[in-house]
Amino acid sequence: MRYLFIINPVAGGKKNDKSAVREKILQALAGREEPYEIYETVAVMDAAEKVKREAIKGDELRVIACGGDGTLSECAHGAAGFRNVAVTHYPCGTGNDFVRMFGPDARLFSDLDALLDGHPAPMDIMDVNGRKCLNIASVGIDARVGIDVHKYSKIPVIGGAGGYVISLIVNVIKGINRHFRIQVEGEQLDGRFALVCMCNGQYYGGGFNPTRTAVPDDGVLDILIVREVSRLTLARLLKVYASGGYAQHPEYIRYIPGRRIAIEDDREFSVSIDGEALRTKRAEFRLDRGGVNFLYPKGCRTVSEIVNLADFAQQKSL
Repeated sequence: MRYLFIINPVAGGKKNDKSAVREKILQALAGREEPYEIYETVAVMDAAEKVKREAIKGDELRVIACGGDGTLSECAHGAAGFRNVAVTHYPCGTGNDFVRMFGPDARLFSDLDALLDGHPAPMDIMDVNGRKCLNIASVGIDARVGIDVHKYSKIPVIGGAGGYVISLIVNVIKGINRHFRIQVEGEQLDGRFALVCMCNGQYYGGGFNPTRTAVPDDGVLDILIVREVSRLTLARLLKVYASGGYAQHPEYIRYIPGRRIAIEDDREFSVSIDGEALRTKRAEFRLDRGGVNFLYPKGCRTVSEIVNLADFAQQKSL
């Protein structure tokens, strides 16, 4: 078995000292006999290509993504489909949203010893026009906010999660709604929408929790479609949406459990894929059940074990 540590040198901005991350890795590896490599990325999707190059060697490989959600997503993209590879997250980015759904067990992802002694298990992953998405993909106002956050989080007086607030304000001023044609679970929708969110995980956008029932190993996406709203209505809905209360406003927010959805328009629009941008006129989202192996830290429960889904069984049935 080999360990591959992927370090994103720009993740998290100045608040994360990458030399300190490297030192912590070396300390955790001291006394271990397994071969390892520490690799720093140099470009977008470099992590995915590096993981693929190592995966095709065929031996057991455990990939530790040392960065933010985008770094984890790239590593998962490279690992998808390889049964000999498992990927996990050592969070040191801006949002670190994916691991939040593990609740009190999320702290274990910051324990390198627990990660090195972790256990792999299959996890669902989305395919978005050929790009893999482990956590959440979205289209609309939230996609633009998530994509633009990096512009503002790098500003010293703002930094980190404050960038999400600034990005939200700026994009609301630019305009909330736009036209989309949507095909989902045999239904066709044509109109103006604020956002469409496809959830394999539960958190995005620096802590937004639009659904509490998304479980990344149940073979189902939690899809939320928010129809056209005014700025005043958005302000009223924002807190409810961000805390998983979509069911309180069915007149604005529709929940659909599904495995496939397509969104298109005559003009290009932005798709956020775990915070990274894709520009297209048509986006197809497809869930690949068990499409990637995920490495759970030692002592960490799966989300299915943490979340009580009994109350949502009928809601999520297909």
